Amino acid sequence: MTPEETVDYNIKVAWHAISRMYNTQAAKHDITTSIGFVLLNIDQENGTPATKIAPLLGLETRSLTRILRSMEEKGLIYKQADTQDKRSVRIFLTEEGLRGKEISRQTVRHFNLKVREKIPQNELNVFFKVVAQITGMIESKTLYEDFKPKPLRSESPA
Repeated sequence: MTPEETVDYNIKVAWHAISRMYNTQAAKHDITTSIGFVLLNIDQENGTPATKIAPLLGLETRSLTRILRSMEEKGLIYKQADTQDKRSVRIFLTEEGLRGKEISRQTVRHFNLKVREKIPQNELNVFFKVVAQITGMIESKTLYEDFKPKPLRSESPA
């Protein structure tokens, strides 16, 4: 099986192309794709608990911490203690953050509109269904339950 025939290769290549495209657009506004996605996931009125953002984006907490620090330095967000749970911190958007969120929203929307102009809805429905099935298979954590790699040819059985 060539890389081009594998599911994961095609998903990875598509995502990298999308990410490069978004980063090109984001750089015009002094942000990154990651920052744009974080901005899109922060509630404009109530803020968002910092602990809720990483799972929304599929990020590790360490990665999110670096992104939030960068966003704070750029004046896109500010942190505030949660009024209900003083141990928790909520992330809020500044005026500059609101502007970045709107640019990010328009960028994502434009990409999706352009894709929908070229790809018929019935084909997109199949794509969404297949991606959801693949995600479900991975999240069930049972994909490799019966997986036993074959020994390398040079390995002799014990």
